[in-house]
Amino acid sequence: MLINEINTILKFNGSLGIVLGSGLDHIVDLLNDKIILPYSKIDSFPSSTVDGHKGELISGYFLEKQILIARGRLHLYEGIKKEEVIMPIELFHELGVKNIIITNSSGSLLLDNKPGSLMLIDGHYDCTFLDSSRLPDLKKGDKYYNENLVKLAFIVAKENNVELLKGKYCWMHGPAYETPAEIQFLQKLGGDTVGMSTLPEVEAAKKNKMSTLVLSVLTNYAAGLDNKTLKHEDVLLNAKKAQKNFIKLVKNIILGIGAE
Repeated sequence: MLINEINTILKFNGSLGIVLGSGLDHIVDLLNDKIILPYSKIDSFPSSTVDGHKGELISGYFLEKQILIARGRLHLYEGIKKEEVIMPIELFHELGVKNIIITNSSGSLLLDNKPGSLMLIDGHYDCTFLDSSRLPDLKKGDKYYNENLVKLAFIVAKENNVELLKGKYCWMHGPAYETPAEIQFLQKLGGDTVGMSTLPEVEAAKKNKMSTLVLSVLTNYAAGLDNKTLKHEDVLLNAKKAQKNFIKLVKNIILGIGAE
């Protein structure tokens, strides 16, 4: 399916895209006049196989602002190539998206940052060791995380009485959750949260000169921080518990993007 055929279906003429993480698809409920295109209907587009990721593109309106949503993230651990993982971002770019909000559910590396907290990501470490055996370097700055969107997010959080933390994200390959020893390594690097997604999308957005904002919902403590066994079901449950503040934050950020 060519890009013109895709947009004949989606009828997208906006500039804002959102990628939804595990258990965060209640953002879709904000939209009116929704048009849904399943990934399975797009030629050569991989399907998501993870619970909480439906696998569809959604075009719709929040008030007068048209938004394009990727509801269903793709992960390397699903046996998908990196160039396939970033296909939603590449498609966003071809459809004219200039600003992108990337969301995820992730594990807290610090006891002070409790499950249910919201965190803005302002830097990241690639801890997959897929490209190099060297210690990961910290990647940060406006070319990855747009300064104007970061400022807007904190203004919106303050105005709406939503606590918004700030931290560094560590990308691990998965699909298994990290061991306590790995968590100690990530803490020593300077990480605040850990997950199995997001970085390929951030890199693709940077390549396409998109203004990027990354928001994490901390859905669990990382291994070794408490005595609980990590389960994906708990990630989805805790994401749901955080949805009120998450929705309040995201919808007001949407309203603020492009406002005078």
